[in-house]
Amino acid sequence: MKILITGAAGMLGADLQEALPPKHQLVLTDITGNVISLDITDEKRVSAVMAEHRPDLVIHAAAYTDVDGCERDPDRAFLINGEGTRNVAAACRLFDAALLYISTDFVFDGEKREPYTENDVPNPINHYGASKLAGENCVRELCPSHYIVRTAWLYGEHGKNFPLNILNAAKSKKELKVVADQIGSPTFTADLAPAIRDLIESRVYGAYHITNKGFCSWYEFAKKTLSFAGINDVEIKPIKSEEWSSLTPRPKYSVLGRLALERQGKDNMRSWEEALQDFVSRLDI
Repeated sequence: MKILITGAAGMLGADLQEALPPKHQLVLTDITGNVISLDITDEKRVSAVMAEHRPDLVIHAAAYTDVDGCERDPDRAFLINGEGTRNVAAACRLFDAALLYISTDFVFDGEKREPYTENDVPNPINHYGASKLAGENCVRELCPSHYIVRTAWLYGEHGKNFPLNILNAAKSKKELKVVADQIGSPTFTADLAPAIRDLIESRVYGAYHITNKGFCSWYEFAKKTLSFAGINDVEIKPIKSEEWSSLTPRPKYSVLGRLALERQGKDNMRSWEEALQDFVSRLDI
């Protein structure tokens, strides 16, 4: 299968390149990096790249993921995450390619107190979530052969992320304040990428939630990160969301239930603690 990846230079894109077997021919694109240049907001460029390479499948991982940036500049958020995704979905329809779209737990409002399933109705409370939901809607409307993969709290070896931020902060501070009233499922991109590989090989289209198993608060996430790194001289203090300097409202509970995978007997994701321990063990601390 010929697979075109948008956002190939990003954190998930790098792990996808490692996870996808050699039998697939990869076409790597991004707005930066040593790959084919592709600005997804440029409709003509998207169409030209698709016409040249004619992929069987597009994994659309490119996005504007700066949550506070989206809140400050919603026009940019909707341009990239909404209209950019529309361009990709329209090109997939035109050139008869399947599409896998990476979405987010932030499409939900966080009012539920049990895991959100693929059947729950989205209701985003910030511009990032709303722009990603706009992308989902474009995929559904324009590309019949599609997967929508919602994931959450991503971290990995090839990009900036929360555990690295905590470890870096611990080098110079003896006290860190971390939000304790937002609950989600940390997800290691090295685990998400193989799950995506298995999904596209199944050819069972639809919406999927894919995260590591279990859930925690950001506070618990930070404590486990330091514990796995053997750092015991830094205090983590729990704070409320209102005490954190962010202009973006965030869902208080955004745990994703992996119902679609469970029903197919394919929910093989390991726990978030096991994944995090593996991630920390790979770092040069």
